[in-house]
Amino acid sequence: MTISMYQASAPRLANSLKNLSAILDKAAAHAEAKKIDPAVLLSTRLYPDMLPLLRQVQIASDSAKGAVARLAGVEVPKYEDTEETIADLKQRLAKTIDFVSSFKPAQIDGSEEKDIHLKLGQREVDWKGMQYLLGFALPNFYFHVVTAYDILRHSGVEIGKRDFIGTP
Repeated sequence: MTISMYQASAPRLANSLKNLSAILDKAAAHAEAKKIDPAVLLSTRLYPDMLPLLRQVQIASDSAKGAVARLAGVEVPKYEDTEETIADLKQRLAKTIDFVSSFKPAQIDGSEEKDIHLKLGQREVDWKGMQYLLGFALPNFYFHVVTAYDILRHSGVEIGKRDFIGTP
């Protein structure tokens, strides 16, 4: 049995970004109800050496758009990372969802053996498409989405597994 690179990427990424956007709605409602400045949530970290919520969402967005663009062989759109509010982050997620959802299966399917070259800090790494998607892009994406979820849950936002996974 073969895997559809499209089905394993674009729809999954878009769905998780939609769930993350809904989680941010709950974060905004929580901040309002508890009279918490939303900027406090956006700057919250799980641990001092970890990135804050704001960056976790930005990186999740970057990971999603980068994954589908690289697999499809198109330029990765550049976002300026100027978000300062929950509403800004939701706009970024909506833009990313639109981009990820714009791909058709024919653009991504068949990319299992595509050469993917990525610069990660000082290192340069080469993968084949499936190795990149399953071994790096998806784990990295989910790491940042779950870290954003964990920051908000730790901050008292009433969210659970259904919010993370989404419900039909």
